[in-house]
Amino acid sequence: MLILLVMSSFSLGGTIDPSVPDSKYKEYGSNFKYVLSLKGICNCEKKENEHLFHASAVAISPHWILTAAHVVNGADGVKVVVDGNDYEIKKVIIHKDYKEDEIGYHDIALGYCESDLGLDFYPELYEKDDEVSKVVSMAGYGMTGTFSTGYTKSDGIRRAGSNVVERIERNVIVCSNVGGRRTQLEYMIASGDSGGGLFIDNKLAGINSFVMATDGKSNSDYGDECAHTRISLYASWVREKTKEPVK
Repeated sequence: MLILLVMSSFSLGGTIDPSVPDSKYKEYGSNFKYVLSLKGICNCEKKENEHLFHASAVAISPHWILTAAHVVNGADGVKVVVDGNDYEIKKVIIHKDYKEDEIGYHDIALGYCESDLGLDFYPELYEKDDEVSKVVSMAGYGMTGTFSTGYTKSDGIRRAGSNVVERIERNVIVCSNVGGRRTQLEYMIASGDSGGGLFIDNKLAGINSFVMATDGKSNSDYGDECAHTRISLYASWVREKTKEPVK
């Protein structure tokens, strides 16, 4: 199977069931206030290639966020947006085993904000290893479109939908938009959703990571699969790092 990253370098989520009104996904997305828009400057191999990027993140406490490592690896000026206000991420901690060329492993990073993010709710981490066949919610600020068209546009609006976990592969949770049980708000992550969250029973169970495609185009259309870094494997790492003094 050809594996392609959900690239975070696109500007501002997710592809939706063409038979369901987009307003339903926007309405559901409004419930996930702890899923935040993330932005920064990506420093590519050559200085002249640095550019702004937009992605997603999940606030897990008043001062800490989780996101995908590939989003913030080599990035500067990282910020999250809460109610239209920018909050600077002072420190980024990328998992020590993350490697850019090993897709599907350790794609997770923490971010520390000195200012209180001021949210009313922060999701707990899902630590059980029973994710397969669970109904999940996904949320992010990525590009959007339908399963028929793939992602086609960006509008900076948080969307959310649902899916059913098909399997565990490598260190990720995998969901599909064909076959198996379908949900009323069937959803697939897309470009810009990287770093957003997958939730089971209101707990954070996955970090949006990448999309897999067999047709050579990872555009989140029919037949693609989305992969989410499995939080149950990293909960102890998150607790350890968030308890350490921030330097």
